[in-house]
Amino acid sequence: MMAKKIDNLFGSSRFVLPEQRELYLSMKEDDTLVPMPILEQDELESFHYQLRDAGRENYAVAITWWKREKNSLGTTCRMWGKVEWIDTNIRKVKLLTDEDVQWIPMDTIIDVRS
Repeated sequence: MMAKKIDNLFGSSRFVLPEQRELYLSMKEDDTLVPMPILEQDELESFHYQLRDAGRENYAVAITWWKREKNSLGTTCRMWGKVEWIDTNIRKVKLLTDEDVQWIPMDTIIDVRS
């Protein structure tokens, strides 16, 4: 019976302050955060090759990257689109979809799929 109350913290109490709810949700969100994956050099080179090829040959790719949230933990994001530009000076990739444009830091890319 006790576990059920903990699982449904807000359903079991009559009144919860917004601050309490926010703290609880923040703690739950922390459970989903992951450290940045460590990649081998050949994987990184393969991603860069795929990105250059996709930009040159004009086909779409799905890029997965890691986004820092708290300390050394973060979430992974994924976006499908056309490689519009690779800026080697700022080390970012410009990915274009029908609805959005996203600049993705090259150092955070953890997967590229065509």
